[in-house]
Amino acid sequence: MRATSVGLVAAMMWAASTGLSAQNTMQFFACLVDSSGAPVSTLGPDDLRIAEGGVEGKIVKIEPIDWPVKVQILIDNGTGMEQALVQIRNGVRGLVEALPEGLEVSLITTAPQPRNIVRPTTDRQMLIQGVDRITPDSGAARFVESLNEAAARVDKDKGNHFPVVVAVGSTTAEGSTVMERDVQRMLQRFTERAATVHVVMLSTGAVSGRGVAGANQTAVGDAVAKSTGGRYDNIAAATRLATLLPEIGAQIAKSHARQSHQFRITFQRPNGASGALGEVGAATKPGLTPVLTINGRMP
Repeated sequence: MRATSVGLVAAMMWAASTGLSAQNTMQFFACLVDSSGAPVSTLGPDDLRIAEGGVEGKIVKIEPIDWPVKVQILIDNGTGMEQALVQIRNGVRGLVEALPEGLEVSLITTAPQPRNIVRPTTDRQMLIQGVDRITPDSGAARFVESLNEAAARVDKDKGNHFPVVVAVGSTTAEGSTVMERDVQRMLQRFTERAATVHVVMLSTGAVSGRGVAGANQTAVGDAVAKSTGGRYDNIAAATRLATLLPEIGAQIAKSHARQSHQFRITFQRPNGASGALGEVGAATKPGLTPVLTINGRMP
């Protein structure tokens, strides 16, 4: 068997704090990839061994997981973004085309308030047609409000899936009233549902009477991307949108390939193990590399 040390100590300790360690069992997700990086579709009891603190425990149950990715695309179409319309449309179109067929995707503009351009659908042609309906608005975008609403939708959809949000914002003055408690609740919702949030912030250089424009959305966008394992890109030129958004689409496609070929492992800790979890390691048969996570999210 090939041994691999797994950097999940903090995550595993979080799992222990929820009471799993009191039962001496815990659950986590495993994705095994071969030498080419392709995920394997079957996993037998002899293919994986788990140890805590160097002592092997028992794998009680292996369940195949094939959860889909669902994507929300939030687009700033407000003040300051008029000149970027062509680049926005090209970028979003490229993002949609980079996603695998069959994913559920919704398209939402954020000025003067969050509005559905295309409700959740797997129809790619409908999404492409929706891109052409993205139009500028004279009002300020509600970047934080749109993220809050996206988090609420994620929280409401209780089905087994991996939520992904792609939020395109700008540093023009925020149209939302930003409350710390709302931001914390939003972060909690995304974290609890293993959501991944990618944020692209276009610097417009605008300043308003509210202070330096973009401070709220920049801070919130950076925080939510970091806390969910997503990427945060602050760009100075709108032309970058046309290439950056398809790059993010390709990243989501790669994550989908791995996340949809996972296994939920029920693990019984070694005899005598108690309290906080020690370092968790995995061993596989030659040619396979395990990726273990506490919630199945692999951005």
